[in-house]
Amino acid sequence: MADTLKVEKRSSRGSAPARKLRQQGRVPGVLYGHGEENVSLTVDWKELDAVLKHSGHVVQLTGAISESALIKDLQWDHVNQSCLHVDFARVSADELVEVGLEIVLKGTAKGASEGGVVNHIVHEVAIKCPANRIPERLELNLTSLDLNGSLRAKDLVLPDGASLAVSPEMTLATCNLPVVIAEPVVAGPGVVSTAEPSVIEKGKKDKEGEGAASATGKKD
Repeated sequence: MADTLKVEKRSSRGSAPARKLRQQGRVPGVLYGHGEENVSLTVDWKELDAVLKHSGHVVQLTGAISESALIKDLQWDHVNQSCLHVDFARVSADELVEVGLEIVLKGTAKGASEGGVVNHIVHEVAIKCPANRIPERLELNLTSLDLNGSLRAKDLVLPDGASLAVSPEMTLATCNLPVVIAEPVVAGPGVVSTAEPSVIEKGKKDKEGEGAASATGKKD
């Protein structure tokens, strides 16, 4: 079931009126598509934010307009973490639309039992899907992921009637042994060797330094 957003029409345009709307807790936006006239409107930021937090895509606009719409684009002020503008595109229930969805990893990789670590490479992919079947997110099942193996976009389970809008061979996750990098150690002037990484407990260095000082009778 689509979320509901109550909207109001707006007649004023420009940066100053838009700024005033945001100060009042409203986000300016526009509704377009299906060959119909564009409509300038506003929506309450708290209502829009609630929809975005659970990854809503298709909404039912009410109030000044009664339309089904896809949240097509959002403009953000990344300094204040606020929404500056929202674009709505008219859609019908069975219309095929393209959306970007978050990928969530599920299960434990086979390769983990051999010491492998899963690398989540791509976190979002675009799919084409009927508007009334858009899921909140896509799940990638890791249980078949072997050591030194990979999972690709084609391994995602898509809703009925949906298809990938990216290459099916796009690598989404891999499983590999962790890489251990030896730390460089200066052995003398102009000589650098490598040593195995070591972990020094907090305070151990100071205690060893105190012990060395007492043994030689020297102080810094």
